[in-house]
Amino acid sequence: MKRKPIIISLLVLFLIAAAVIFFLNKEKIINKFGTSSGYASAAPSAPCECEDSWFPHEQTPAPKEGDGSPFDVPSTTNCIFHQWSWQKFLWLTKPVNGQPLFLDSLDVVSPEMAPVAPQLGLKLVLSSINQAGPEGILVSNPKFVPGKKAGDTVYYSIHMNKILFDKAVHAASDINSGKTPYSNLETFPVGSLELKVSWISTDAIPQSKIADYFVTKAAVKNSKGQYVAKSMALLGMHVVGVVKNHPEFIWATFEHKGMAPVYDWKNNSVTSVDETLFYEKGTTSGLKGITYNDSIQQPLTPTKAFVLYEYGVPKVLGSNDFMKTSQSEPVNIDNIETINKCVQSKLKDVFKNYFYNGSIWLDTDGMSAEQQAKMIVKSKISSVLPDSLARGSSNLANITMETYTQTFKSDVHDINAGNLVNCFTCHQSQNFDKSRGIGKSPLYLSHVFESYLYTTKPKTTAKNANTKTDRIKETKTLKLKQFKEFVRDNK
Repeated sequence: MKRKPIIISLLVLFLIAAAVIFFLNKEKIINKFGTSSGYASAAPSAPCECEDSWFPHEQTPAPKEGDGSPFDVPSTTNCIFHQWSWQKFLWLTKPVNGQPLFLDSLDVVSPEMAPVAPQLGLKLVLSSINQAGPEGILVSNPKFVPGKKAGDTVYYSIHMNKILFDKAVHAASDINSGKTPYSNLETFPVGSLELKVSWISTDAIPQSKIADYFVTKAAVKNSKGQYVAKSMALLGMHVVGVVKNHPEFIWATFEHKGMAPVYDWKNNSVTSVDETLFYEKGTTSGLKGITYNDSIQQPLTPTKAFVLYEYGVPKVLGSNDFMKTSQSEPVNIDNIETINKCVQSKLKDVFKNYFYNGSIWLDTDGMSAEQQAKMIVKSKISSVLPDSLARGSSNLANITMETYTQTFKSDVHDINAGNLVNCFTCHQSQNFDKSRGIGKSPLYLSHVFESYLYTTKPKTTAKNANTKTDRIKETKTLKLKQFKEFVRDNK
């Protein structure tokens, strides 16, 4: 009879030990991957580190994105999105045949998804200078180069992988033929990838600093419509890709260091003691430097472009407090800063001079594939109010690609969580071509696909039938009209 209390005692001790081990392991799991991507998660976590397997840069593997990847789980963390973003950038920029992988292995396409043919024997062909939205043109600060009198214009290239291209061609054919409804729940497959890259002539950079930039030869279209070979420096890159459970894409962005200062929200001003690529030294306040004037085809205050929010994380005017949004802070910004330091401490090549400026995605935890697609077309995915689905950097932008769309407000005092601007503000599920009625689909998140769909739709038999050149012009008009609607809705 005495053995029974002993056995019971041993069982109790065993259960207590098991519970202790479980909670200790749970804490380790939380610390390894960071806090949940949800707004309410503010528990302390271990740093969001890079992985040793990413280095050396020459051997960076592509990140896992499908089955068995970090995204193939019912509950994700903030950190894994930042890890994917950095690893994807490193993989895209690792050397292949003497060029970064994205220049060697991805196709260069036009904004209408037409393959861009090499010019002058060069694969990188640059002709686009207009930014999305108001079609602003970004020009460098000439004073960045001693003795220089005029600034240089920033150019843009679009790169796409075969997975996205093939799906886009097939989907457009099905929609244009009526096989797939104009409004649909089609999504791009896991692995789909699209890049937008910004470039500038090395003439805009002091000779002493050119070695800090990745530089390559490109065929650049001049004002006379002729291609000339020029040395171009890489400034920024949008990395936009689909991973499992995230058909909305992860929208990540990278920039070269020190191109422009960051707005000081505590002191309501922006200052640079040195000349930078896009900001003339001195102090200013207000938004004129990042507000484009269509009538004069330049910003209200030239050569004063600045970063509205560091890492796209909004702050409250007059303080260093973070604005309350659907992404808890400082969890997100701490993870960005930590992984930046981790990567840059291990990089040895020129890409150590570039940094990750953040990313944005949606909280799809616990949703089926159909629920994810329906959420994209039914929700206001650009909203970053505390109960919204957006996660990551709430006001994400790249200084070289969204210079003049970092906000739609004209006064810093009017900016709040209800009108912040990010990738999803313009990349929505509603297509710009309303001639067929209002159509919604996750496919329309890609502006390149939207334009391709429009330029390849069935031709009319009328005598005044539009040529492809006319349709390309029309896409720009329709996109601008849609952009103005987005601005109106976010005022």
